[in-house]
Amino acid sequence: MQTLDYVLYLHLFKRKKRSVNMSSSPKQNIKKSKLRLLHQYYSYTGFYTFVKSSLAKVIIPTLLFIGVLWAIHEYVIDFNELFTTITNTYNPLSILAVFFASESLLGLVPPEIFIAWADQTTSPILYLTLLAFLSYCGGIVSFFIGKSISRIPSVYRYFTLKMNKQVKMIRKWGGFLIVVGALLPIPFAITSIAAGLIHYNFRYYLAFALLRFLRFYLYAVVIFQLF
Repeated sequence: MQTLDYVLYLHLFKRKKRSVNMSSSPKQNIKKSKLRLLHQYYSYTGFYTFVKSSLAKVIIPTLLFIGVLWAIHEYVIDFNELFTTITNTYNPLSILAVFFASESLLGLVPPEIFIAWADQTTSPILYLTLLAFLSYCGGIVSFFIGKSISRIPSVYRYFTLKMNKQVKMIRKWGGFLIVVGALLPIPFAITSIAAGLIHYNFRYYLAFALLRFLRFYLYAVVIFQLF
């Protein structure tokens, strides 16, 4: 199933292609035309406004979350000791299993907590990479949950009503919304379920979702330095 953004973009590009100046460098002109039309489409449909508002909504809560963690770490409990105790008490596989379940089912537990835990393990980079991989796989599970839901009419209607905003956005913006979900501190599982609901191209989903790894490494830089 093609998303609305792709269909409209293709239509506009075909019209533009007929009128493009082919005199100097045809391939370069076509490439510029594609980028220009794509930019115009995302401007027209409000994608850039959505990204700005999403950033504005998550930056303050994220900073507050980091601030609260720092205050707890400084004045209440030493996170180094806490996560060392957790590491010594619980099998890492159990912790990773809990994280994978969370990332597959609406992302109920903030990944930052697990990233901080990874910093106290014997191999922080290894466990960080495992967390990123499990988050990526959890997104895939959520994608197929969405696809499964779409095959059950009554459940499909319920979820499309509950996730009406997410479904509309992913129909309009497709891959770019997946990129935003992979990078920003919002539940990636919800974006993935919405992608599955509309049967978004799975290969494109896998490619865009790889940015989930980048998010974990960037957040680790902050959290590893913080603690």
